[in-house]
Amino acid sequence: MMMTGAQILIESLKREGVDLIFGYPGGVLLGVYDTIYDSDITHILPRREQGGIHAAEGYARATGKVGVCFGTSGPGATNLVTGIANAHMDSIPMVVFTGQVATSLIGGDAFQEADIIGITRPIVKHSYMLTDVNETAGVIKEAFHIARTGRPGPVVIDLPKDIMAAKTKFEWPEKVSLTGYNPTVKGHLGQIKKMLRMLESAKKPVIYMGGGVVLSEASEELVKFSEITNVPVVSSFLGLGGFPGTHDNFIGWLGMHGNYASNMAVSDPDFILAIGTRFSDRSTGRLDGFAPNAKIAHIDVDPASISKNVQIEVPIVGDCKAVLKQALGEIDKFNWDKNLAARKEWREVIRAWDKEHPFDYDRTADVIKPQYVVESIYKVTEGDAIICTEVGQNQMWAGQFYKFKRPHQFISSGGLGTMGYGFPAAIGAKLGCPDKEVFDIAGDGSILMNIQELTTAVQNKVAVKVAILNNRYLGMIRQWQNMFFNDRFSHCNLECQPDFVKLAEAFGAVGMRIDRKEDVEAAIRESLKVKDRPVFMDFTVDRNENVFPMIPAGASVSEMLLMKK
Repeated sequence: MMMTGAQILIESLKREGVDLIFGYPGGVLLGVYDTIYDSDITHILPRREQGGIHAAEGYARATGKVGVCFGTSGPGATNLVTGIANAHMDSIPMVVFTGQVATSLIGGDAFQEADIIGITRPIVKHSYMLTDVNETAGVIKEAFHIARTGRPGPVVIDLPKDIMAAKTKFEWPEKVSLTGYNPTVKGHLGQIKKMLRMLESAKKPVIYMGGGVVLSEASEELVKFSEITNVPVVSSFLGLGGFPGTHDNFIGWLGMHGNYASNMAVSDPDFILAIGTRFSDRSTGRLDGFAPNAKIAHIDVDPASISKNVQIEVPIVGDCKAVLKQALGEIDKFNWDKNLAARKEWREVIRAWDKEHPFDYDRTADVIKPQYVVESIYKVTEGDAIICTEVGQNQMWAGQFYKFKRPHQFISSGGLGTMGYGFPAAIGAKLGCPDKEVFDIAGDGSILMNIQELTTAVQNKVAVKVAILNNRYLGMIRQWQNMFFNDRFSHCNLECQPDFVKLAEAFGAVGMRIDRKEDVEAAIRESLKVKDRPVFMDFTVDRNENVFPMIPAGASVSEMLLMKK
């Protein structure tokens, strides 16, 4: 059967199991959108391309599926760049389609022409420009395979207008064969046994897990591994939820605003088993002060991540889930009671650290503390909600005061730190998981960056809850200027802002303002009754609250500040 490139595109998406896409049409994509009109694939129209791609990311992170997003040529494509970079930094599987002018016009400065392949080359896992309609199905098959295998990431496919209009016979390839692309799944058994021997001999071991555990669905295996070996677990920020936050073996998350016990635990172990993490600077602090006495084994599907930032003693290249399964197959051959007394003493030291300096704040204050809002969301939702965040103080308080119990429950922009990310990501997460309550914990600065997506949520009856921790500041900027720039608050004051209640109502959403501490929990409970549209809760919180602990820039993780000096 002869089909246009646009028809082949949509049929190929169906073959990949895609049932939801986010996109913004444009002139060069009219043929594609005419085909979508007759398709049973659900299409969500954001009000800006950046909102669409963050929504697709939220959908991907909440469901574990590949997110799909469309943008037209020129400014439509360039508006997607931040989202592509965000997905690249956080290893999110995405296939992004961009419209392009006809092939005969490329390179001639045609109207709305942009070299999106060149622009995005450093921030994609791979990219394609279609130049032959006969390549369409095969390229799409390859793109999904690349996006979801190995270390996941974004793949861009540029769609020239004339290629989408050309016709050919549809042939769906059954297999993908890519020369030079064959991600290692299983780890080297000899290296796995070496890791187990070192772990067996350790007196102060720690497992340090990252977002790779979530992406590879390795949580069940990790829990089993930790319980058999009785080794405590710390998480990176993006790893939250990969190991139950309520488990006895969970210490917390480490890094710039992680908890005291986790930061101390990775400062003084004799062995670290790192799983699916890239040792980012926000987690390690000053590298020469990171775990100076520890030998480190590292499991990661991306060989480029191993020994990139921290020297690794035992590299194990492979998928986290597959390697942990291999390790569990060997685990009974080792004596996990070896060094029992030393390990017991190590656990007691960690518990003492945690008891001495837990996450805390002034619970007696009359003003609403932002931490109290997050704790109240945790209480009301019984720890079962999907939590998205914006970037800044709100993001850190969400990580500190909500205990994440399962993978895909915490959605935040970790690597790129994109303000304006949380709200559209929450829309995507809710569309992917309609039976879950989805919250965006936001700041009053970041929520305005993609506020236009309120229309998207209202139009599609997406009942996300947005908790604005409103301190009328760019809070993290104010905190750094308070701590390191002698209170010279340069351009972080947001005294001039809209009435968020009226703003929400103007879009057709529900708006609520909460000024009193005693009204916080009731407002959150009230928001859960709304099932057909978004709710904006504007919490008036302490303007001067800072996030602690804090590791100053250039310090080691053991040099964290528990309060302002």
